[in-house]
Amino acid sequence: MTANLVRPPAVAGRFYPREPRVLQEEVVTYLSQSPQPKPTRALGCIAPHAGYMYSGHVAGAVFAGLEIPQLCLVLCPNHTGVGRALAIVSEGTWETPLGDVPIDGTFAAALKQRCPLLHEDSSAHRSEHAAEVELPFLQMRQPQLRLVPIALGTGKFEALEQLGQAIAEVLAEHKERVLIVASSDMNHYESDAVTRVKDHTAIEPILALDARALYDAVMQQHISMCGFGPAVTMLTAAKKLGAKSAELIKYATSGDVSGDLDTVVGYAGIVVF
Repeated sequence: MTANLVRPPAVAGRFYPREPRVLQEEVVTYLSQSPQPKPTRALGCIAPHAGYMYSGHVAGAVFAGLEIPQLCLVLCPNHTGVGRALAIVSEGTWETPLGDVPIDGTFAAALKQRCPLLHEDSSAHRSEHAAEVELPFLQMRQPQLRLVPIALGTGKFEALEQLGQAIAEVLAEHKERVLIVASSDMNHYESDAVTRVKDHTAIEPILALDARALYDAVMQQHISMCGFGPAVTMLTAAKKLGAKSAELIKYATSGDVSGDLDTVVGYAGIVVF
């Protein structure tokens, strides 16, 4: 991806509205459902990435309460299976119906230098929705938004931990404040009752800021949390940067919207301070 190349939205009109005015109104609605007297600063967060009609109210609850800095590092799973295991994009802009979001090439270059496992690879991001759906929320809260996107297509704890440590080291030297956004849905396609139990088994170690315990819970309990990799990486970085606490802002399942409790997806909104 060259500096003048724009990544067009892959899921506008499907996961969220394509028409700018309609999208803006929808995001404002989700943000205003959880009004905050004063936004707080955070090191990182976990926000869902399903279609807005299902998970937008959870994402809105997370972003409504946060002071969104101009630079956000957005970590997402790789649903498509295309591209490198740890894929970053260092140049160009990402287009959304609300406007273009430039990539911060300087920060991305520093990350690549610090973490040899990171590879430049726009193909992993071309059709991936999980980072894209976070952007309209971030844009509405921060008009001067800049982005560094990383897609994680590996489930190896050591690789996720190494990336998290590298992120923390770069952030520690970076004068500007950065928010680490881990894009993740929770358990997939089991009953509402089973999903809620599994999800809270994963949420517990997140709230304890324990990346290894989250990884072990996901693996041992067969929790189909698609973005456990981004969550492990974010927690590793936040802990190294001195994170003191995490808060579950909102939890829901798709069944809360659809009424179908036989097969649901879980959504958790969590903030790390």
